[in-house]
Amino acid sequence: MRTIIWFAFFWLNTGFTLFSIPRAKALMKKGLIKEARLYINSIASRWAGRLVALTGSSVEIIGLENIPVDKTVLFAGNHQGNFDIPILLANIPKPIGFVAKTELQKLPMVSTWMQLMNCVFIDRKDMRQSLRAITEAIEILKSGQSMVIFPEGTRSKGMEMQPFKPGSLKMAARASVPIVPVTIIGSYKILEEGNNRIRPAKVKVIFSAPIETANIEKSTDLTVMVYEIIKENLIKYRD
Repeated sequence: MRTIIWFAFFWLNTGFTLFSIPRAKALMKKGLIKEARLYINSIASRWAGRLVALTGSSVEIIGLENIPVDKTVLFAGNHQGNFDIPILLANIPKPIGFVAKTELQKLPMVSTWMQLMNCVFIDRKDMRQSLRAITEAIEILKSGQSMVIFPEGTRSKGMEMQPFKPGSLKMAARASVPIVPVTIIGSYKILEEGNNRIRPAKVKVIFSAPIETANIEKSTDLTVMVYEIIKENLIKYRD
């Protein structure tokens, strides 16, 4: 019953957000990019917070002080489940876009908001398209919009982290922005563990200290560094 109620609320909640789109587009048309991004983020954050709350789950945030207030960053996190995006969207206190799989473009209304948020869609089966998407993400970072990427490339659906895709964090170095490692613990228990039935879960999100990419010589070194930080936190903060 919880799952049916949640999906019904999902579409109802998403539908109501459509009334906010004209204002968002008007701000962008006037060239008020910062104001538009803040407004879009406020709508998306509330939308995501309601969806997470309706699952009955609790989210404990650790290390919020590690997020730079006035600096563009790339958030790089492990990917346990489908609820990772709304959990981060509801709890990162600054406008963000996501590097997301292209399948999300097929979701009515959701894809519209993701485009407004400057999300970038990657087709993992098309290398050329993926490279164009990464280039687009770099330009978005340079414009002052923070981004979120899941370097595993797909959900682990559990506690075991998968290897990071080679070069997945190179965009941070090329855009000259720091990386904030994000460790997500327990989000898979909301949906994936219950065979796609929504259940309450205790989730932890740990934001580690930012890594200045200018000091890292190779992208492989950067990937290993972020991977090890997240892996260590999965062990340290596991219940």
